[in-house]
Amino acid sequence: MTNTINHGIPIIESLLLGAARVCTFEQTRLLTNASAFFFQRDERLFLVTSRHVMFDKPSKHFPDRIEVELHTDPKLMANSTGFSIPLYRNGKSIWRVGSDTAGEIDVAVIEIERSALPKTAVYRAFTPKNLIGKFDQVEIGSSLLIVGFPLGFHDTLHHMPVVRQAVIASSFGMRFQGQGYFLTDARTHRGISGAPVVMRVTKGEMADSEMPWMLLGVHSSRLDVGSRDLKLDEALGLNCAWYADILLTLTE
Repeated sequence: MTNTINHGIPIIESLLLGAARVCTFEQTRLLTNASAFFFQRDERLFLVTSRHVMFDKPSKHFPDRIEVELHTDPKLMANSTGFSIPLYRNGKSIWRVGSDTAGEIDVAVIEIERSALPKTAVYRAFTPKNLIGKFDQVEIGSSLLIVGFPLGFHDTLHHMPVVRQAVIASSFGMRFQGQGYFLTDARTHRGISGAPVVMRVTKGEMADSEMPWMLLGVHSSRLDVGSRDLKLDEALGLNCAWYADILLTLTE
């Protein structure tokens, strides 16, 4: 298998290099932390995250740029740099969002100018091959991973994300309550919005590839019940994950 890199110690799983920590800024003022991941289509490279990371009117969140942390030395993963990406050009947004009959989808992509990346940048990217072909391949209760930076928490020495375990909590392929997402059962926090929701592939050609993971969704937010008694009832522990096939539309 080739899902790890090993330029000496330590061995690093490729999945961890596919996720990225994002900071949002209004000019020089730090606003929020979030999660994202890389998606490559042909020769083009994109950063994928939640739409509300880029723009969120209800919370008055209006960043004008984001900064992504990149590893810069495959032999010394403690070395990293912040890579700044403007969100607007000539007053117009350069990130893309999708919509369907139910409204706007909480997924956004922005293209990365590969020539502007550090020549020694170390990352891994999902591709269209990682997207699911048939929805009936995934059963309810299937084990998943959500890879990101909850509350900004991560390995600050090696600049690596952490992984939360999850399971599919609604019928996969059926739009939950008519929306373009499915549910996961996992413990999540602020800062993990935009994280990839993946399932391990154990058979076939992909199982021996560099990224042996099926990209099922993009984590958005926790789901709550409006009638819940905040004192008596615990939170549901359920989350919305938007179907990842929207990336084929957003990266055309």
